[in-house]
Amino acid sequence: MPAIPVEAFYLTPGASGSLQQQIRTMVTQGILSGRFRPGSRMPSSRGLAEHLGVSRITVTLAYADLVSSDYLTSAGRSGYFVSDTAPLAPEFPEGPPRAEAIDFKALTGGRFTRTPRVERPEDWDRYPFPFIYGQADPTLFDHQNWRQCALRALGKRDFAALTTDYYDRDDPLLIQELLRTILPRRGIAAREDEVLLTLGAQNALWIAATTLLGPGRRAVVENPGYPAWRAIVAATGATAIPVDVDAQGLPVQTIDADVIFTTPSHQCPTNATMPVDRRVALLGAAEAQGAILIEDDYEFEMSFLKPVAPALKSLDRNGRVIYAGSFSKSVFPGLRLGYLVGPPGLIAEARALRGLMLKHPPGHIQRTVAYFLGLGHYDALVNRMKNAYRRRRQMMSEAIAAEGLTVAGQGGFGGSSFWMRAPEGLDTEQLALALRGEGVLIEPGRAFFAGDGPRNFFRLAYSSIAPQRIPEGIARIARAVARR
Repeated sequence: MPAIPVEAFYLTPGASGSLQQQIRTMVTQGILSGRFRPGSRMPSSRGLAEHLGVSRITVTLAYADLVSSDYLTSAGRSGYFVSDTAPLAPEFPEGPPRAEAIDFKALTGGRFTRTPRVERPEDWDRYPFPFIYGQADPTLFDHQNWRQCALRALGKRDFAALTTDYYDRDDPLLIQELLRTILPRRGIAAREDEVLLTLGAQNALWIAATTLLGPGRRAVVENPGYPAWRAIVAATGATAIPVDVDAQGLPVQTIDADVIFTTPSHQCPTNATMPVDRRVALLGAAEAQGAILIEDDYEFEMSFLKPVAPALKSLDRNGRVIYAGSFSKSVFPGLRLGYLVGPPGLIAEARALRGLMLKHPPGHIQRTVAYFLGLGHYDALVNRMKNAYRRRRQMMSEAIAAEGLTVAGQGGFGGSSFWMRAPEGLDTEQLALALRGEGVLIEPGRAFFAGDGPRNFFRLAYSSIAPQRIPEGIARIARAVARR
């Protein structure tokens, strides 16, 4: 069997992983793709090291690791060879070229792709002025302690939590931490059978809506409001009833509805905080008309200007409020871990529904978060974020005032964004496109409105932009607004 030439290997600039990991990846991909056949001699460690410009020990360690994984075998002084029992990718004969014979857009009716959404470029972090909502700032995150919690969750003592199929249950340690650490600070007392873990708050909202709604039912949606909620209601076959919000969030009014959706802590997207007396009145109105309230309590942790108001769920005395929360804003959005809190009967039904899609969120993620909460790292992270957001908000407020831009809603408790209003007749979707060319990202507001709403609103977030870039970014927005 001929030897594999060193020219078959090259390091890709900017590739992730250590040099040792990159060499291992090159070898395993060559074997799995069939380019490196069983019995083929590998380049010598000295020769490959000289070719790649790395130390010989780096290649030697990579080869030793590949031997332990049975990709390579060592033949003493003869060198290293591709193992005869190395994993191989299955080979299939090449099939005929595929043609799109079915018009799936017509078949599905485009029910979900038509949903309005806030457009954000995937490479948002490459822009110097990203006023993008919901992204994490790596300079604020506690990487070291998160890594330690993840490694602890990978240990032998937690092997069962990592590998066990919980069926439709959740990690009991994380449930205990939610009941002990998170919910009490919202004034919510709950039992284990009243909590369900989800893949983020949006998954929690979908489960709640699918459980409670259906054809012939009606649901109140805030206007402007969370765009996905309108789409979720439509997917159930129910009718969405838009209700215009005011400076205090969702108003209290008599509406023939089965479900009322609200974001009382930080109204999405205006950031209005619903006062306690309106929360009590909203509960009374829902009881009078026999409606269920779904509370999305996002960003309650970011109340740094005033003490956080009690959750709507904490005022509930007869199980009328279904509560949704997540760790997307307080830890990081890619975690995709949330929770639903409600009466046992509702949670049992929601758990069965979740089981039709997924049995439970990944066990390792659940146990890592449980340790992150239990060891106090979560509270330290939230405190650090609140202090940073307070400073950024002050800088943003001063820059907005200095440039003469108009704030439509900023909330009185904190949060991570400003809801802005541009002059009448200015289309912020066109404004956003123009600003991208100047390195500035904003979020047009049209997607937040039901129907053909106004086009002159937009959202500016300060969670992911470097503080020193805020003044110049706001100045560029102001100049772009003046030009249009």
